[in-house]
Amino acid sequence: MSGQGGPKAARRGPLAAVLAANAVSITGNSLTLIGVPWFALETTGSPGKAGLVAFCATLPVVVSAIAGGPVIDRVGRRRVSIVTDLVCALTLAAIPLLHYAGALEFWMLCALMAVTGLFHAPGETARYVLVPDLARTAGTSLTRAASLFDAVSRGARMSGAALAGVLIALVGAETVLLIDAATFCGSALLIRLGLRRVAAAEPRRDARRVSFTAYRAELREGYAFLLRARLLLGVVLMVMVTNGLDQGWSSVLLPVHAKENLDGARDLGLLAATFGGCALLGALLYAAVGHRFRRRTLFTCAFLICGLPRFVVAALVDGTVPLAVTMAAGGLAAGMLNPILTTVTYERVPERLRSRVASAATAGVLMTTPLGGLAAGYLIEQAGLAAALFTLGGLYFLTTLAPAVFPRWREMDAAPVDDGVLDGATPKKADGFDLSSSGPSRPSPANAATPPRP
Repeated sequence: MSGQGGPKAARRGPLAAVLAANAVSITGNSLTLIGVPWFALETTGSPGKAGLVAFCATLPVVVSAIAGGPVIDRVGRRRVSIVTDLVCALTLAAIPLLHYAGALEFWMLCALMAVTGLFHAPGETARYVLVPDLARTAGTSLTRAASLFDAVSRGARMSGAALAGVLIALVGAETVLLIDAATFCGSALLIRLGLRRVAAAEPRRDARRVSFTAYRAELREGYAFLLRARLLLGVVLMVMVTNGLDQGWSSVLLPVHAKENLDGARDLGLLAATFGGCALLGALLYAAVGHRFRRRTLFTCAFLICGLPRFVVAALVDGTVPLAVTMAAGGLAAGMLNPILTTVTYERVPERLRSRVASAATAGVLMTTPLGGLAAGYLIEQAGLAAALFTLGGLYFLTTLAPAVFPRWREMDAAPVDDGVLDGATPKKADGFDLSSSGPSRPSPANAATPPRP
């Protein structure tokens, strides 16, 4: 995969390696998304404590994303991806091993999930920012590569969620976490073998001498660019809110609903797999025909469909089938969101700033994520499950109106901004952005995590 086996393989191998590593890693993430909340509910019996575990897992993600951009460039995207995957594997494996030994305390569970969160974001960001360079090497368009990246992620999420529901029912949540640890090891191996001698994956040779002043200057560049690119800033603010609400849904509301009103872990896995499978279909559909539609219109309609309806149906309608149908429609719509956001971001962020801007955007979109599970658990214990569903669903609906209300979002359909314009020494206006010489990634509902990607 590193370039042997002919020119065609040499051109496409690195992109294939990143796609495969992301698929393996996200499959494991889906196992964690279901396994950890279920493990917390089974061992503590408290939605509030399950929310606290989610808080501990996501707060360090924000911390690492805030300061991680320059580190990724200095250490190298390949090394960062490998090291962070291995650390996540060790911490996740420690949870069931300590539990089997009878030594796992609640504070240990929180601490281990915090370490996992601290190292997870830089690794995923490192792979994400490689896509434009690897797309050029593979001879494919950026839109197609972005859609393929998201489609592979959605497919892995779907299969991982389905597998998690079955495994929890058969062998328990502890075994699911051990399998998740193995997937991180597999991802690290794929990156190590597949990105050899790929220049974009190595440390930047033009990086300034290591010092606090230089590091702070590089960090400031990413945030300064994001603050001036007003559409990207609007995306980050909107996704910041929806990611927090999605975290409350996936880590607390849906597991508690499945445990109290449905058929337990099996239905939880089925619902998550349904959402993920339809999201995969939505991403592939956008890759095929999405260029025929206006991005802003499609983005607005898709977000409205994937947001409020699932909260309302879970609160008002009994049974698994109505919620599964609703989540299928929501997944189909959600699958179109990340390709749109990813393409808009890649078009507007210069290559030399991509890691820094992606980290700044990741920090922004994850800012409320630690509070999502905490707030959902508190609301359930204070007001009940139905009230919590209506409250978070209503906030979701109001947030998704932003692209239809604010004119700045019309710039989603503007022409791409050239790297030369973005890297110019003098600030210039391009496509309605006030840009300096000094960008986001994605949000995630069926898995929060990373640059703007729902």
